Amino acid sequence: MSESQFNDDSYWLEKLTPEQYRICRQKGTERPFTGEYWNEFSDGTYLCRGCAEPLFTSNTKFDAGCGWPSFYQPANKEVIKEILDTSHGMFRTEVVCRKCGSHLGHVFTDGPAPTGLRYCINSASIDLQKE
Repeated sequence: MSESQFNDDSYWLEKLTPEQYRICRQKGTERPFTGEYWNEFSDGTYLCRGCAEPLFTSNTKFDAGCGWPSFYQPANKEVIKEILDTSHGMFRTEVVCRKCGSHLGHVFTDGPAPTGLRYCINSASIDLQKE
């Protein structure tokens, strides 16, 4: 997969469902408690829906009660890019896949130990590869 594909809208329109496209490429969000993985606790690795980059592992997933898959750290800090998000009159930190730029969700500072972080991720942005 070349980086130029990641900048080609037709690539994304073919690869993703309309809902995945809205979330991953247009920075949308899914309604809480509706995504495929909000209540999934099988062992495995969560890959980027756009490029299959390993983003999170099941051993860092926890139930935050927010209705979205939540993790206290990425599989590797280098796979996530953080961006200041001031949309909707809020100050939040957006997280995107560093490899393909897909919108994943946001990170908050109200998570559990050991990091104190809560990566609140859209199910439409990830794909669970079960062990």
